[in-house]
Amino acid sequence: MKHPLQKAGALLLSAVLACSLLLSACGNQETAPVEETKTESPVNINYGISDAWDSLMPYYSVSGNNYSRMIYDKIYDRLAYVSADGVCSPRGADSWESADNGYAIVFHLNQDAAFHDGTPVTAQHWVDTIALVTNPVCQAYGRPVFAAITGTDDTGAAVAGEILGAEALDDATLKLTFKNPVVPEDFLVDNNRELYVLPTHLLEGIPAEKVMTDDFWLSPVGSGPCKFVSELAGSSLVLEANQDYQLGAPGFDTMTITVMDKANLLTALISGDLDYYAFGGSISEENRPIAEEAGFTVLEGTTYSTFYELMLNNATISDAAIRQAINKALDKELLCQQSVGTMGTVTSSSILPDTPYSAPQTKGTYDPQGAIDLLAEANYDGTVYTLACTSARASLATLIQQNLQDVGINVVIEMVDSATMFSGMCDGTYDMAVASHTPTTLPMWFTASRFSEDNNIFRVIDLAPYTELLNAIAKQTDEKARIGLVDELEALLQEEMPFVPLWFSYSLHVQSNTVTGIDYPSSSNCNENVWEWEK
Repeated sequence: MKHPLQKAGALLLSAVLACSLLLSACGNQETAPVEETKTESPVNINYGISDAWDSLMPYYSVSGNNYSRMIYDKIYDRLAYVSADGVCSPRGADSWESADNGYAIVFHLNQDAAFHDGTPVTAQHWVDTIALVTNPVCQAYGRPVFAAITGTDDTGAAVAGEILGAEALDDATLKLTFKNPVVPEDFLVDNNRELYVLPTHLLEGIPAEKVMTDDFWLSPVGSGPCKFVSELAGSSLVLEANQDYQLGAPGFDTMTITVMDKANLLTALISGDLDYYAFGGSISEENRPIAEEAGFTVLEGTTYSTFYELMLNNATISDAAIRQAINKALDKELLCQQSVGTMGTVTSSSILPDTPYSAPQTKGTYDPQGAIDLLAEANYDGTVYTLACTSARASLATLIQQNLQDVGINVVIEMVDSATMFSGMCDGTYDMAVASHTPTTLPMWFTASRFSEDNNIFRVIDLAPYTELLNAIAKQTDEKARIGLVDELEALLQEEMPFVPLWFSYSLHVQSNTVTGIDYPSSSNCNENVWEWEK
């Protein structure tokens, strides 16, 4: 019998021999190569924008400006995509048709559309969205877009006891019924950028009077081509590509949207700090050579993308003769040339040139002596007016100030952000403001939304003459008769001059060297085809 120590030693020796044999066997085999794990960096698009959005709730934009709309366009879904020439193509809806003798539109929704939490988008979501926004206790700034549907008043608020003109025929079929006959494509061109479907299934516990300002919008859920990731209010926004978007997954992982001075956008693009900037990489004619010398292609727009106007406060500039004098004092040709070079066309109307509704326009309104005579007739007392503008239009405002001072109108300039400028015109803080807008081919695209009790931005004392004509135009289906009514409204606008039309302009677009698939001109309609972008 072996001693315990001898037994332990034998076991140890056996173990050592076994390990030796195992290592020897392993040594006779080829060593498998160790694979390196490669982690690919997320593909990020750096997107520049020259003004901040004022809310992430799409029906709570105080300014209603295009910068906010460009953000909403990515997080939330719309019914259609509107190209630069006004052609509408499917987005949230696959198709649409007129119904009920023109008093309704039936939308057939894309059945693959889903919110970012995975919940399918249904017609009921659209109906519930409209019911929420039109609820009189809901503090929605975007309500006027629904003023055309039945069951609402002129402000877009639902009328008690009346049936709201929004109905889910089934999960994938939405019917909107209107007070007056509408053409589906006209409705979309005019309103598409204001219409967004909300995740109403996630808002059920929030009282209607508090939903606009609820913390939900600090981290919103939409159904658009991009998902919300994070925000530094007024400064930057990070979005993530929605891989399940019904029109296709964007060809990038994330998008970082950064607010920067407009003057720095092109410089940042050239340096590589930006891949693209809104709107459509627009560039001045003056800076075109700089972009091209840096190796960028510049695309010329083919349709008017911007309408410029001088907004007037009709309460503080209450005499139409003084407003007419302001119009005559402005050298629009010079202002247009200084602002957009040869890419602009001076106008005396907000109606796009070369449409059935654009009568021959008197473009040459520059008449300094006529302005001086009108001021004398109105007994202008030298009142100093405030002219608001954004920093991007400081030089234009300075030229306007000089034109007005040349005829004796005293003006001081206040540079503010876009939201402050528009709210300041609404509440009477400013007497004038330089603004620009995206026009459409519809004759009333501009005036229809600005002469109402809910959006009397020019502070017109008596809206009745305008609203009566606007209502008559909206109800008239015969084109010849409608043109006659539009001419009446244009004559009233020329006489009262509640605002000063300046010019329409085309855009030049700097094409990105890193992102393909961008529909540059269509950004003027506040929509971008990011599902087709590839970096």
